[in-house]
Amino acid sequence: MNNGADFTIQSLLLNADPVVQAVMAALALASIACWAIIIEKAVVLGRLKREARTLTALAATGGIVPPEGEARGEESMSARVLRVGLPEWREGRDTAETAGEFRDRLERTMRVAVTATLRKAEPGLPLLATIGSVSPFVGLFGTVWGIMHSFFGIAAKQDTGLATVAPGIAEALFATAIGLVAAIPAVIAYNRCSVQLSRIRQEAGAAAASLASRLARRPAIAGGRRAAGEPA
Repeated sequence: MNNGADFTIQSLLLNADPVVQAVMAALALASIACWAIIIEKAVVLGRLKREARTLTALAATGGIVPPEGEARGEESMSARVLRVGLPEWREGRDTAETAGEFRDRLERTMRVAVTATLRKAEPGLPLLATIGSVSPFVGLFGTVWGIMHSFFGIAAKQDTGLATVAPGIAEALFATAIGLVAAIPAVIAYNRCSVQLSRIRQEAGAAAASLASRLARRPAIAGGRRAAGEPA
């Protein structure tokens, strides 16, 4: 154990007990993973937010063709919604269906596409929640272990002076600090991402319902479905 007065971060890391060092390393990796997820979610949620607005604009105009550029690259939310919804609309209303049932069928189909698109933003969120909830306790374990190790050193040297106690206590508390550094951004990011994803889901779901309602009132391009039992 370091008996000097060197309390730099490098000294705290190098002179800590191996168990505390392992805890610090695990928490540092968790913090790196946390920030990687935060950056990735910022990009994904930003794109999904723009796609939800595009779908809202499409529903407001009652269009059936995604805006120019939506079909290029990865399939967007608008393109996916129209890809699954338009075939249902073109088949038309079954003779056994009411207008409301036809609209509900279109809406359910489109909402499934919205849900499938929004699932792209879900991976990583459970890890954020885990880091946010577990990191403080992992850091606390490192702190407790470090203080115990410090007390063992005090007992072995029969010296309770501050120069003997301070380094071990500082190393132990540093583990708690790293745990908080990992946990606080994870909790904030998880809550923010969850709220944003919920808002995008509500906006996109409302847009899908509006688009389904508009399409249900328009005549289909192709003929309607045949009545049950009608010969081909």
